[in-house]
Amino acid sequence: MQCSWKAVLLLALASVAIQYTAIRTLTSKPFQLCPMPSPQNCGLPGGPETEPPFEGRGGCDDSPYFNFSASRKTHILVLATTRSGSSFVGQLLNQHSDVFYLFEPLYHVQTTLIPRLSHSRNAADRRVMLGASRDLLRSLYGCDLYFLESYIKPPPANHTTDKLFRRGASRALCSQPVCDAFGPADGNVEEGDCVKKCAALNMSLAADACREKRHVAIKIVRVPEIGDLRALVEDPRLNIKVIQLVRDPRGILSSRIETFRDTYRLWRIWRATGRRPYNLDLSQLTVVCEDFLSSVSTGLSHPHWLKGKYMLVRYEDLARNPLLKTKEIYQYLGLPMDKNVEEWIRANTRGSTELSAKHKYGTVRDSAANAESWRLKLSYDMVEYTQTTCHKVLRQLGYNAVKSAEDLKNMSLSLVQDKTFVPFS
Repeated sequence: MQCSWKAVLLLALASVAIQYTAIRTLTSKPFQLCPMPSPQNCGLPGGPETEPPFEGRGGCDDSPYFNFSASRKTHILVLATTRSGSSFVGQLLNQHSDVFYLFEPLYHVQTTLIPRLSHSRNAADRRVMLGASRDLLRSLYGCDLYFLESYIKPPPANHTTDKLFRRGASRALCSQPVCDAFGPADGNVEEGDCVKKCAALNMSLAADACREKRHVAIKIVRVPEIGDLRALVEDPRLNIKVIQLVRDPRGILSSRIETFRDTYRLWRIWRATGRRPYNLDLSQLTVVCEDFLSSVSTGLSHPHWLKGKYMLVRYEDLARNPLLKTKEIYQYLGLPMDKNVEEWIRANTRGSTELSAKHKYGTVRDSAANAESWRLKLSYDMVEYTQTTCHKVLRQLGYNAVKSAEDLKNMSLSLVQDKTFVPFS
């Protein structure tokens, strides 16, 4: 079937008219990114007052998400791995009176999507986990805590739950108006006391507390590499500042052996007998070093999308000079140091002979001495194997190898090089 030249000409003219109209529409009105509507925050029964449905809204300015952005909240992300000192770093942010802090909300994503607590190396599992993690983080930075309810098991009833992972690690969730059990005079509430004395967590009150704070900080250990967060970092609705915390892999291994006794049972057998079990899961070490190497290489290569948004912190530097290093962190974040932060550092990083070991972060120990205490807990053959397996990242991060069992136990010989990692500005 052939078309006449008149029909072809009419089609061409119609196409030009449509394109012209579209261009006029785009150029006459500023381009805006609007958040996707979510059933979690659209008229939930029994919930707080919510925004009207997206249909009929005047535009992005009506969205509370963009009101947050306009006030330029600082969205702080502590990127770490387990047993690297991330809980300590999280507390340095948690103590600030203007910071709303969440401890490991991605725990709920992992236990829902990947029931086994071990990190899945399956590519499909990883994509699902990362996609869900980015979506959740984006919502939490907007103080949409209802989104988190989808992953809490059992599901919260009327937006109330007692199953939020490590709720007690957040000052904001253990103080008024979220919890009435403690007042301003109670000072730093211990995590266990918060769990015992505070009623079940009301997510609506928690969201209100989040909105009242000027900044939001979240600590995560379930995202392997900074590159996995690029879409989040580049989101124009957020003002992300990433703190990547690293630690000597030998120290991480030692700490995990002590903490996760069942999971690392074969490593404990190796340490006790001096013989490496044939079925030892070596990925428990290699994955740490591979992820560190990939992530740190990306961060230190200064890609354009991380400009002004990335700081590398070694746990050992923080342990040796906690006050000085914390001031550097706050300077990078563009936030003033809070007296609560300084007081917490002084109370929790100095050695003491006090018998009370109630405090989790411990006035009963010296943070500087603790940083390299792994040297007294690992056998030399385990250290030698770790150094061979992780030699690239050890060299990149400035950790010296030990050449003998004598040097390993010689605590006057530090294995941490004096090395400066300047934030990418």
